[in-house]
Amino acid sequence: MRIATWNVNGIRARAAQLRAWLERERPDVVCLQELKAESHQIPDECKLADYHAYWHCRKGYSGVSLQVRKDLLTADPVYSHPPFDFESRIVQLDHGELVVASVYVPNGGKDYGAKVAFLRRLTEWATRLQADGRSLVLCGDINIARAEIDVHPKERKANAVGQRPEERALLQTLLDTGLADLGRGFDPDNPGLFTWWAPWRNLRARNIGWRLDYLLASPGVAARATSCVVQADVGTSDHAPVVMTMA
Repeated sequence: MRIATWNVNGIRARAAQLRAWLERERPDVVCLQELKAESHQIPDECKLADYHAYWHCRKGYSGVSLQVRKDLLTADPVYSHPPFDFESRIVQLDHGELVVASVYVPNGGKDYGAKVAFLRRLTEWATRLQADGRSLVLCGDINIARAEIDVHPKERKANAVGQRPEERALLQTLLDTGLADLGRGFDPDNPGLFTWWAPWRNLRARNIGWRLDYLLASPGVAARATSCVVQADVGTSDHAPVVMTMA
């Protein structure tokens, strides 16, 4: 089973790339972020016939999607949104004891308080789910570089949003609910493991980036994971897809 997450930074601009990637990779579950489109603006070429899809949209910015292959489920999937969702930032799929969520945490540059509040509510939600015996896979753009190793030395800036100690502490509190950071878990010492590159000065080609996109999993799911890789050469979004494989 393969679960993938990708901040496409505008699905209309990346429609052909997304279609080609889906047809090539065939992930079982696909989490997308930053659609930047209303529901009626989702390109038809992004709607593959063999996937169930939920498009949680907002005009101009934000927006998330969660898709699952039809041959994976015997019934239509159950989609919902936690009460703290705003600006179309999270959609969850319930499948028995498993919950998969596609999440786009606010950047925090314009409203840092909203980012902090969202992260606290996200942690409360993850805590409750797992306390109730549910397994969780949380996928998406968390907009925090977890540690210094997750930012290229040339991009490290004291008190920069996305690198602040408070944000990192909030992310750690989320992980402390029992979630494993699969990307770093499979590549613990790689100082070049990034998922986002600012779109200027050829930073992506030079791999001067940040790790902002994550696949976080409850212990039972994490124990079955066999890989989690960043596909840094895919697409023209400023983010790269991250794909986990599990038994």
